[in-house]
Amino acid sequence: QVQLVESGGGLVQPGGSLRLSCAASGSTFIINTMAWYRQRPGEQRELVASINSGGLTNYLDSLKGRFTISRDNLKNMVFLQMSSLKPEDTAVYYCNSLPLGYYLKWGQGTQVTVSS
Repeated sequence: QVQLVESGGGLVQPGGSLRLSCAASGSTFIINTMAWYRQRPGEQRELVASINSGGLTNYLDSLKGRFTISRDNLKNMVFLQMSSLKPEDTAVYYCNSLPLGYYLKWGQGTQVTVSS
């Protein structure tokens, strides 16, 4: 059973930066692509960025240039470096597979609040 634990969120001013971490435990070798998702207040969960085992990345178009996804395969960790944060980035951020067909249990997520 794979467990996902997100961390690194917090309160940050507009224009600031945060680095989110996702630690995955268990048998993750079958998962090629990992991703970050977020759920903004009052909205449905959306895909933010993904990265496959070879390091190929994809991003939500509106986030390109501000967010960077990376991974450490040996440590079974995925990261999301966020810069130039905006109030509309406020959300609970989650990691999981892409696609979601592996039915990994969602972690608790980590809250990111961008406000002055």
